[in-house]
Amino acid sequence: MRNMTRYQLLAAEIFSYSFAHYAGHLGIGHRRFEEYMPETARNLERAEREGWSDERLAKVIEVEVSEAPAWRKRYRDAVEVVDAKSPAEAFRHAVRQSLAFELSRHQIGDAQLESAVQQVCYRAADLSYLLDQRNEKLADYSEALRREDDADELPDA
Repeated sequence: MRNMTRYQLLAAEIFSYSFAHYAGHLGIGHRRFEEYMPETARNLERAEREGWSDERLAKVIEVEVSEAPAWRKRYRDAVEVVDAKSPAEAFRHAVRQSLAFELSRHQIGDAQLESAVQQVCYRAADLSYLLDQRNEKLADYSEALRREDDADELPDA
């Protein structure tokens, strides 16, 4: 699997792709993944750094002005994950963001959200333990973990 640049990682987060899925589109001449999406990440970063107006940002990334604040949030959330001090912190930030988004219509409190994040992190630690016991890597299960159907039917690697 190919290593991604920081801007490719940001683009994966901004456009809601898993890192493995995004990486799978690299090196095959897919301009959307190799050029356009990382360029959007660069422009969002520049807009943050230089304090661009929503109008200017929208024009540069070719979205409606009303969508600019949401794109800024996507960028900030992506930076929180990609620039985290460790993979564990990146995972924790990503889980928190995903759960907050998925559970937003249920009006759960911050304490409940943090409890859910903690439980997912414990499960990730348990998965690490099980993989160590089998001398396997998480990457061996990447596709199985990204399946969107019933988790009870995950195949053995």
